[in-house]
Amino acid sequence: MHNPFETGDFANPLAQAGVGLRQTSAGLVPIVIEQSNRGERSFDIFSRLLRERIVFVTGGVEDQMASLITAQLLFLESENPKKDVYMYINSPGGVVTAGMAIHDTMQYIRPRVGTVCIGQAASMGSFLLAAGEPGMRVALSNARIMIHQPSGGAQGMASDIEIQAREILRIRARMNELYAKYTGKPLEEIEKAMDRDKFMSSDEAKEFGLIDEVFDKRPAPADDASDVAKLPSDKA
Repeated sequence: MHNPFETGDFANPLAQAGVGLRQTSAGLVPIVIEQSNRGERSFDIFSRLLRERIVFVTGGVEDQMASLITAQLLFLESENPKKDVYMYINSPGGVVTAGMAIHDTMQYIRPRVGTVCIGQAASMGSFLLAAGEPGMRVALSNARIMIHQPSGGAQGMASDIEIQAREILRIRARMNELYAKYTGKPLEEIEKAMDRDKFMSSDEAKEFGLIDEVFDKRPAPADDASDVAKLPSDKA
C-alpha cells in the first residue's frame, strides 16, 4: 500500500528541486520534498495539505471515499480539537448513506469544519457544502451548485418495493429538514426547490442560503499571509 510519508526518488531532478510526481492507483500525484533536521522527506500533495487541515471531497460520494474522509476528520480532531478544518468539495454527488457518514462526522467532531466548493457541488455534494460551519461556507465564483431530491430504484416482490419506497420518502423528508436548517428557508420552499434538479451559480447559492460567501480571490489573512489553510473567516 502506498505510504505518503515514504522517501522519494531524490536522484530525480524534479525531486531534488522539491517537486515531483508519484504513481498511485489514482494516477500520477504531485509530491513535495521538505527538509528537516531529520533529513529529506517526501509527501504526496494531499498528505501535505492534510497537515494544513485541508481535506478534499473529490468525485463521486461512495463508501470507500466516505471512509477515507471520516478517518481524516477524526485524525485531525485527535491532533487538535480546537483548530478549524477546511473541506474542499468538487463532487457530482453519490450515495446518500456514504454522504450521511461524512455529514454526521462533520457535526460530531469538535473542530469547526468550513466548506469550499471548487468546480461543482451537486446532489450530496451540495448537502455537504451546506452542512459546513455557518459563516465558513464558501464557493468560488465559477462553481456550480445543484440540489434535488434523492433517487433510487427497487425490484422484487410488491411488499419489498413498498418498503423501499417508504424508506426513500423518509430519507427525502430528513434531507429536506436538514436543508431547511442549513439554509434558513421554510420547509415548503425547500420541498419545492428539491422536487427537480435545481442548478445555481455561486451567487444564487449564496442568496438561497447554501453558502455564506463567494470568492474569486482569497485575501491573505491579516495575522499570517503565508497560511494556506485559512480563509478570511477563519478565526483559529
